Amino acid sequence: MWSAEPSRSVDGHGALPWIEPRKTRIGLVAGGLGAYWPQFPELLPQLQASARRVSERFAALDCEVVDVGFISDAQEGAAAAEKLRVADCDLIVGFLTTYMTASMLVPVAQRSGAPVLLLNLQPTEAMDHATFDTGAWLAYCGACPLPEMANAFERCGIDFRSVSGYLEDERAWTRIDRWIRAAGVRAALRHGRHGLLGHLYPGMMDVVTDPTLVSAQLGGHVEILEIDDLRVRVEQVTDAETDARMKLARAIFTLDDSVKDEDFRWGATVSVALDRLVEDFSLDSLAYYHCGLDGETHERVAAGMILGASLLTARGVPAAGEYELRTSLAMLVMDKLGAGGSFTELQALNFTDNVVEMGHDGPAHLAISARKPLLRGLGVYHGKRGWGVSVEFDVRQGPVTLCGLGQRRDGSFKLIASEGTVVPGPLLRIGNTTSRVDFGCDPGEWTDAWSASGVAHHWALGTGHRAADLAAVAELLKLDLTVVAP
Repeated sequence: MWSAEPSRSVDGHGALPWIEPRKTRIGLVAGGLGAYWPQFPELLPQLQASARRVSERFAALDCEVVDVGFISDAQEGAAAAEKLRVADCDLIVGFLTTYMTASMLVPVAQRSGAPVLLLNLQPTEAMDHATFDTGAWLAYCGACPLPEMANAFERCGIDFRSVSGYLEDERAWTRIDRWIRAAGVRAALRHGRHGLLGHLYPGMMDVVTDPTLVSAQLGGHVEILEIDDLRVRVEQVTDAETDARMKLARAIFTLDDSVKDEDFRWGATVSVALDRLVEDFSLDSLAYYHCGLDGETHERVAAGMILGASLLTARGVPAAGEYELRTSLAMLVMDKLGAGGSFTELQALNFTDNVVEMGHDGPAHLAISARKPLLRGLGVYHGKRGWGVSVEFDVRQGPVTLCGLGQRRDGSFKLIASEGTVVPGPLLRIGNTTSRVDFGCDPGEWTDAWSASGVAHHWALGTGHRAADLAAVAELLKLDLTVVAP
């Protein structure tokens, strides 16, 4: 099976490297009640060893870990709180190794401003009751303070979540990893710079979004860009740079016979310019659309973006056409969850095979393709001006999740998701990313429920069943999540 290798490079040879994102920063503080240490001399070293093991597991999750050590009283908790406040963490993790008072962790949670995860991970699955004394039992007593923390956090207005298990409990670590990935999504939005280039596709009332609402609800910054910001960079691309991009594209894509060399060359030139645009404005995502007229330069620039936008999407900078800011953000969410995330809309319903057919022309996430993607030449972009090359592939068969960022009447955002399965069968060959998704119900009933959810007519499609991950993301972002499962 063909697959991009986004963790290394799009083409697998390093010619178009993955754009390294900011690592998720985890603040870790472990603790226990200092009154125990003189009473049970072997207890503290055992708990500190457990804390080191947790720190090692976090580091293995490709996170930046800010470990402020082990605290034993409220004074040490206050000192740890100050260190973590300065560190600007994306998630604060409090490891309850044994009983500890709430006064030791409340300041940490209050001052950091970051979401809080409490861990109760005892050393092994169960105590050895026949041999354990009080000191040995206390190493398994992390569950004891958890209700105390919950009550104190509630009364102090602090949101938190918890995971209980044992140190090498993979079920617990699956849940922990989910919160870390959700924190990474929150951080990507909070620190992100989101490009909005061109203008709204006329009449798409579901698409238009006040950019200030993005900063207000999700954080980050929306950078308003002109088509001329890209045009100027297109004019600066050299023939050698275009040749190199065409060579790279031939390695990544299969070129259909319909591709005209001049259109391919133009798409490669615009691709190089898009890379510069992203670099110059430090963009983490991009939504774009420009109409143009009668083959003039601006129309040609906008029509040549599909190749470059797909390469950017595959490298970790999601790009969506039709000025779809909310969908480019949904694509970013799915990408940060490791699911890909391709620009998608409904195509048709197949009541014979009981599937919903969906896809889109324009940018696609190459990492979720079932095989080496195809470049197809199109003399017409349906509903848009211009012509050129478009990306075509079928999505990898297996579980998938749709993710949309809906917007209510009052302007508030919500996440909308639905899980299904991509199944084999006939697909259109029209320069689109396409898939046949079985949602386990009548396709008409699913379509009605999906439409009623408040999702716009575009969304992100990613691999894997991600509703549980999106529930964690929604909690950290303080958004509602609607899961459509009729």
